[in-house]
Amino acid sequence: MKYLIMLYGSQEDYDVLAGKPTDRPAMTPEQVQGMYEYMGKLNQDLIESGEHVYASGLTAPVHARRVRLEGGVPAVTDGPYAETEEVLAGFNIVECDTYERAVEIAARFINPDGENEFVDIRPVAEGAGEFDI
Repeated sequence: MKYLIMLYGSQEDYDVLAGKPTDRPAMTPEQVQGMYEYMGKLNQDLIESGEHVYASGLTAPVHARRVRLEGGVPAVTDGPYAETEEVLAGFNIVECDTYERAVEIAARFINPDGENEFVDIRPVAEGAGEFDI
């Protein structure tokens, strides 16, 4: 079974990562490098175990756009959106034998030093028969 692990962040998280001033201290270049090294090793571990399918980070929320249809015509709204502070920041798709293993992998993406850190995990439906409604 494939599982989508969704990683979240806020515009402030991206700003901290980029060294921009916020209410939180900016990450140092060494901290940023350490984070990238950790994520690289984690993804390499998943590649070596055969569980890695695909992974990618996403650009900052200020680049997000929401598209709706208004009278059949696409209407685009800039992000980020007031409804939520956190947005999808990146994702990993893994393939493993059990849900429990997917949870073990997902937990490795959570910063143990952060407050209220979380990721979401959902099975990936690979056909119409897999949608359990």
